[in-house]
Amino acid sequence: MASDGLVIVGASLAGAKAAEGARDGGWAGAIRLAGAEWHLPYERPPLSKGVMQGSEQPSVARVHDDGFYAGHEIEILLGAAATGIDLADSTVTLAGGRRLRFDKLVLATGSTVRRIPVPGAELDGVCYLRSLDDALGLRDLLQPGRRLAVVGASWIGTEVAASARQRGTEVVMVDPLSQPLERVLGPEVGRYFARLHTDHGVKLRLGTGVEAFAGDGRVEAVRLTDGSAVDADAVVVGIGVNPNVDLARSAGLAVDQGVLVDAHLTTSHPDVFAAGDIAEHHHPVLGARVRVEHWANALNQGLTAGANAAGAGQVYDGIPYFFSDQYDMGMEYSGWATGYDRVVFRGDPEDGAFVAFYLSGERVVGGVNVNVWDVNAQVQALVRSAAPADIDAITDPDVDPATWTP
Repeated sequence: MASDGLVIVGASLAGAKAAEGARDGGWAGAIRLAGAEWHLPYERPPLSKGVMQGSEQPSVARVHDDGFYAGHEIEILLGAAATGIDLADSTVTLAGGRRLRFDKLVLATGSTVRRIPVPGAELDGVCYLRSLDDALGLRDLLQPGRRLAVVGASWIGTEVAASARQRGTEVVMVDPLSQPLERVLGPEVGRYFARLHTDHGVKLRLGTGVEAFAGDGRVEAVRLTDGSAVDADAVVVGIGVNPNVDLARSAGLAVDQGVLVDAHLTTSHPDVFAAGDIAEHHHPVLGARVRVEHWANALNQGLTAGANAAGAGQVYDGIPYFFSDQYDMGMEYSGWATGYDRVVFRGDPEDGAFVAFYLSGERVVGGVNVNVWDVNAQVQALVRSAAPADIDAITDPDVDPATWTP
């Protein structure tokens, strides 16, 4: 059995950053990073953009340069899914039976795509986008003139639709809600994304769901709950993900919607930390437990979990943040607007450049800037302050964003 050290389960962005954070934080012992895939750790945002479009090579998604792991004495174990954790014996068992003993353990097992439970879901051509291999398969599949149905106007769904249109693929996007991204951004901002996609040739079928996929061995059509059908040579389903918490639960760690961690990302076992999609984190600024499934959270929580495994004692209080690029549109979102009363705008969404503020009472609980740059730090400061905002000031394009918070 391998000697004691730091073991990181999940060769993901969060896992790779945990290894980096631990080494930078002074961990002098062995570090072993084990992942189920055969690829070096990679970031997911490029998958639905340049990699899938074919404009960028897969290597652009790598978390670190090729020599990083050897240079930092990090042993990386690929194709090595963890199958069990014995907390009493401080060991992780990998597929094939190898056991790794640990002094400290970081769990960064990420998420698995949510499968759509309808007839025909097993047909060839019904695809999901989560992994690098998924992106490469879609790159070959989405060709000019082919017909793609995107099920779910989510971040994955809208980004796939944009990339497919940029490849010349015909796209129909289906969602049971009234606007794209309504679950995250609400209908007010969702209407902007509806215009963005229709202006680029996407046909929207909103307010209806999927009843079944039809085809003889391979998908040929999507039957909708409103009784209509959409012809399709391929389908991409983007209806969310499920956090991979079974390993933690089986080990006896506290799990709710995710693996429960404190402000230091420590689980219910003092030698075990969790980061990324699986971490249900007590957020000291937001005053609530949150579980965030985005790139920035995986990156920054990974660094903090690794540093804390090395003894840093850092509090993780990063404001949730994500970004998206679709066509010539770029946007950033900061905050946690799960409950808000109203949305106010700085600029006009009809003009394609604006900032939207989500308010709970007079407090800004979230904000999205679309084609407006150098304001995200100020949006985060508003969220972090938890103080009543000057609504007239934040919505006035002539007011310097640096003055939004005292």
